[in-house]
Amino acid sequence: MCGRYVMARAIGDLVADAEAEADDALELRQSWNVAPTSDVPIVLERLVDDELVRQVHLAKWGLVPIWAKDPSVGVRSFNARSETVLEKPTFRSAVKARRCAVPAEGYYEWQKTGTGKTAVKRPYFVHPEDDSLIYFAGIYEWWKDGSKAEDDAGRWLLSCSILTMASPEETGESEVLDGLHGLHDRLPIPMGRDMMAEWLNPANKEAGPLVEQLRAEAHGVASHWTLREVPPAVGNVRNDGPELTEPVVGLFAE
Repeated sequence: MCGRYVMARAIGDLVADAEAEADDALELRQSWNVAPTSDVPIVLERLVDDELVRQVHLAKWGLVPIWAKDPSVGVRSFNARSETVLEKPTFRSAVKARRCAVPAEGYYEWQKTGTGKTAVKRPYFVHPEDDSLIYFAGIYEWWKDGSKAEDDAGRWLLSCSILTMASPEETGESEVLDGLHGLHDRLPIPMGRDMMAEWLNPANKEAGPLVEQLRAEAHGVASHWTLREVPPAVGNVRNDGPELTEPVVGLFAE
């Protein structure tokens, strides 16, 4: 799964890297401890005057389906299991028509060691070896707040979710993939640039094959990551700063 991640790039850097455009007034808050329900950047494509345009928007992390009575449902839907995303009522409409990419510099995962009272959860920072951005496969939705006036700019809420899949099997062929296997049984799905172009394109209406292609390519993308143990302070959402990604001595320490 993905429950915390890092996104501290400036908006200009993100726009250039994603080959997208953004509103001049759009501002990104640097964060080394992004948590569900935060406002996060997403990359999507829309048809504007019959031309496909790639854009960066801000969305609430935690998808709120259009039929929801209130936005609180988003607290439980920040991740979407790729195996069931086409059937689950919360996600099935979005995955067919509103797909996005969620950029991140890396994400945190907690590994449980020991049992009972001696059990300890150790946080790890997972990120590309070359410090490039990860683009996770995501979906987005617009939710209308019926209690607000039609001309209220806050009437519409944009929200998103990150797709996940099973972690790699342990094969002994890749230290990174074996490390991911031992870290958690779920993996947020990363995309290469070609896959991202396919995923974002709203003209691709057949979501099923796209989801299968995501899963087929994800482990290859993840094989270029690295893992390192980081300070336990990351477990508190009130802590936020680059020191959270600093390595401590551990199994995957760099």
